[in-house]
Formats: sequence, structure tokens, C-alpha cells
Amino acid sequence: MEMEICGKRVLVTGGSKGIGLACAQAFAAEGCDLILASRDQGALDKAAGEIRQRHQVNIASFAGDLGDPAVRTALHAAHSDIDVLVNNAGAIPGGTLHDISLERWQQAWALKVFGYIHLTQLYLPAMEARRDGVIVNIIGMAGRGPRADYICGAAGNASLIAFTAALGGKAPDSNVRVVGIAPGATMTERIITLSKSRAKTKWGDESRWEEMLSGLPLGRAGKPEEIADLAVFCASPRGGYLSGTTIEVDAGAQFRG
Repeated sequence: MEMEICGKRVLVTGGSKGIGLACAQAFAAEGCDLILASRDQGALDKAAGEIRQRHQVNIASFAGDLGDPAVRTALHAAHSDIDVLVNNAGAIPGGTLHDISLERWQQAWALKVFGYIHLTQLYLPAMEARRDGVIVNIIGMAGRGPRADYICGAAGNASLIAFTAALGGKAPDSNVRVVGIAPGATMTERIITLSKSRAKTKWGDESRWEEMLSGLPLGRAGKPEEIADLAVFCASPRGGYLSGTTIEVDAGAQFRG
């Protein structure tokens, strides 16, 4: 299926690994030019090199801590002309309310929750002015199915689902769309880290992390590429009547007994 987005300029935060890197690769496969942002310049260079080997697209990178408002403002100043914003950067820790200090809670939300909101504030006005643009928020299923052992992430994701709905209901007045994607368990470095945290909370033994992923639908976790393909569809004219909704991608796990 032709996605009709060749030549679009796409910013992917957290674009050097995991779901972010998969999104970058998927957009590049459609002929989109990329801006990849994350903390680690070395990881960005590696990601850009891998993509260039496969696709003839322009790739720029921006290294910095997107949990810092000044860095987000600098990113916008350096790369203000985009067609699609993929908000993906985030590393909210696992743990119960007793496990996570207020400082760590604020640090996590500074990157994912306020990072998404601030970047949207920065990039939305130009999209509204030219009456064209899409924002895709990669959120997470914990916002739909909160758990005590991932309370910080559950609360943050729930707020971003509400943010996406509120803004996505209004943005089409300016011919702009805002869509969310809520991945369930997806096989990335991050799911391993979270599973180790949950295993430590449950059994006091993080080496049992694989047990936290047992019983998943279809006998496996999701693939980053599956989330990435959906992000491309949502950002393309093929998904042109999507706005405000957050699409759940968990193979029905939330409905299992």
C-alpha cells in the first residue's frame, strides 16, 4: 500500500533505538527525510548510518536531554520545519509508589509527559498556520490498564492519552491531526528493564524477568516494527480520518483473564 508521504520531514524523538529507531526506519522506507533526537550522539550516528545503508533519504540528528525544556527549545530552533512529529522519548521507571522518589518521578515525567506536551506546543503552531501536519504520540498500554508496580508510568501514560484526546479533538479545525499509539509489551531493551524491575518487586529476583512476559497473546511480545508500521499509517493520508484516538496494540492482552 502506498502511504503517500514520500518527501515528508519527520522528527522522531528517542530515535536511536527501540520503537523510535523502528519508526525512523519505517518512515525512511517510505522516502521520508528524518531528524533523529536522543541523548547519545554515538547511538544517533549508528542509527543514521544503518538507515542510510538501506534508504536514500536525508537524516539529521540532535543530541541532548529532552527532559530539559531548554534542550527542547534548542531542538525546535535547530529543526523547526517538520511535517510529522513522533513523540517517543521516555524512560519511566517501574516500581510501586514506595519505590520511586518524588525526584525520580519528576525526572521521568519531565522527559515523557512534559516533553511530549512541550514539543507539541513548539511544533503545533506552524502546522496550524500552514494547515498541514500530524503528531503521533507513542504512549503505552499502562495508561489503559494501570498497575501498582508501574504506577509512575501508568499515571504518565494516562495523562498523555487524555492530552492526545483533548488536542486531537480540536486540531482538525486547522487540518492537523494528533494520534496516540499505546503499545503493550514490545520486545525492546526497555521491556527487559521494566520486566526486571517487576520481577524484583514481585520475587526479589530480577533474573526471573522472562517470567513476567509469559502468557502473552500469540506466545510473544510485540515487535517494534509493528508499532512503527502503525505510526507510518497514522501519519499518512491513509490514516487521514484518525485524530484524538489512542490505538491499543497489545494483541488483546488487556481482555485476557
